[in-house]
This record gives sequence, C-alpha cells and structure tokens, in this order.
Amino acid sequence: MLSFSFRRSREIDLTAVRTAVDALELPDAVYKTCPWQPRELVDKGLRQWLLCCGAALRDDQVIGMPSHAVDEAWHGFILCTKRYADFCARAYGRFLHHFPEGAGPPDESHGTMAEQLGRTVVAWSFAAAPDEECVLWDLDRRVGVEHPWGIEAERVEAIEAELARTVAS
Repeated sequence: MLSFSFRRSREIDLTAVRTAVDALELPDAVYKTCPWQPRELVDKGLRQWLLCCGAALRDDQVIGMPSHAVDEAWHGFILCTKRYADFCARAYGRFLHHFPEGAGPPDESHGTMAEQLGRTVVAWSFAAAPDEECVLWDLDRRVGVEHPWGIEAERVEAIEAELARTVAS
C-alpha cells in the first residue's frame, strides 16, 4: 500500500510547466547517447518525465525514472546546460538537479526505488492532460532497450486505483 502526501510546498504551476514543456526545442545533441527509435517516442517520454518532475517538485516528492531511454535523453538535455537551465527556470522557477542512483550516500527518506517509481505514477496523474496516455511505463520495451526498465501495467493500475480512493475520501 502506498501513502500519498498532497502538501504543496513549492509554488509550481503545472499549467506553466506544461507550457514550458510544449515550447521546448530539443536539439539533436540531446540524443547523442540515446540511440533508440523511434525518437519521437523517446521525445514524448522525456516531455512526460519533465511534466512529472513539475508535479513532484510542487508536492516536494522524490520520484524515480521509469525508462532507461528517457534517462539517457534527460542526461543529454542536462548537458545542453544553458538550454536546460533556461527551461528549468521557466518550468519550475529553479534548477532541477539530477541525482543518479549511487551518486552519493543513500537517503532513506527518499524510500526505495519501487516507492519512487510509485510516486512517479502519482506525479503523472497530476501532470497528465485529460485522457493523455503515459508512454513512460513501457517505453523501453517499445523502443528495444536491451535491459528495459519500466513499471508493470498492473502496478500502474493498482496505484491509480489507490490514488482515486484516497482522493475520493
């Protein structure tokens, strides 16, 4: 069972995040270490990840990356430092740092990777447009990543059902 926290600790407007994501121009350099195709699907996944990040920042949550392909594209975007910093300022009002797993001492307050991935599903539920399908959960399998990451559809459905019950009560 997941517990959900709905405290809003940051002044982040998800409409502004979506506007910044929609306006984002991603140069070929973003995809230098991300060879998977179709690129349009990876691009869509990266944009959905950035939307999830906005919801997570707004709710002061740590989320997990569900896609190796999107993670590589995000790394490429981060390396376009000026463009990335400008995007973060427009979307989130501050720089969004990347903390790769194993890059420092573990922070038990972040929870396990499974918990972080669960919070990614929750973040998507707040960031998604009505009827917008999330490609993040099985993107790696769809683009042929050799050792795919992801979240099983049954787990996504269970988290969404639990979230709906929590919101309704």
